[in-house]
Amino acid sequence: QVQLVESGGGLVQAGGSLRLSCAASGSVFSIYAMGWYRQAPGKQRELVASITGGGNTNYADSVKGRLTISRDNAKNTVSLQMDSLKVEDTAVYYCNADVRTTPWERREYWGQGTQVTVSS
Repeated sequence: QVQLVESGGGLVQAGGSLRLSCAASGSVFSIYAMGWYRQAPGKQRELVASITGGGNTNYADSVKGRLTISRDNAKNTVSLQMDSLKVEDTAVYYCNADVRTTPWERREYWGQGTQVTVSS
């Protein structure tokens, strides 16, 4: 019913920048919180940043000051501007959205993930 599609991942040197984007489509009535998670090989998925419909943000301590989350409610998109990237930022990044699909249904959706690789 709802699809989240990420884009913008790639290979970058330490200290460089990338911008990830995620677009929601399908049966979207409204979207509450949106967020970015990441998962490195053999590790648990962790929250990187989230943003509410009102614009309140939350960041993992490891990315504060380097990564910035934003959203465009009119386009149902969320972005993650990544600056001063570190090798430890290497992971698959997943988009997440808390979506009201109908006036009576609300659930979370996940994107397919986009690879971010930071080289030293």
